[in-house]
Amino acid sequence: MQALQVTIEAQVNTMATDKPNKLDRVVAEARQAREKREQGYRERALKMYPHICGRCGREFDRSNLHELTVHHRDHNHDNNPPDGSNWELLCLYCHDNEHQRQLEAARGYTSESSNRSAATHNPFADLKAMMDQKKDK
Repeated sequence: MQALQVTIEAQVNTMATDKPNKLDRVVAEARQAREKREQGYRERALKMYPHICGRCGREFDRSNLHELTVHHRDHNHDNNPPDGSNWELLCLYCHDNEHQRQLEAARGYTSESSNRSAATHNPFADLKAMMDQKKDK
């Protein structure tokens, strides 16, 4: 009975350790595939375009070039034309902002869709009259 218990525990432990190993392997393979794909078009984009963020204009040199990313304008990471027409270089912050704006637009959170009314107050409406009164005094 004791030997059977040890055998069952060993099988359970083996099964438990196989699943994380398999999951770790799948995740590692996916990361490697992504990095390999990115290296191809990232290197080409960095050779084509100046090392400047297309949104904020921040310049990058060798020391911080890792913070410059390639953004796919159509959001399709498999669309990598040789002329680079689907790419733009963005810093990490602008790239995150662009994807956040895309997510919000997909959820319907756009400024065009808001029902807020425009401001109607004009603080300078009577400015000329106030200036004329000041001149008269």
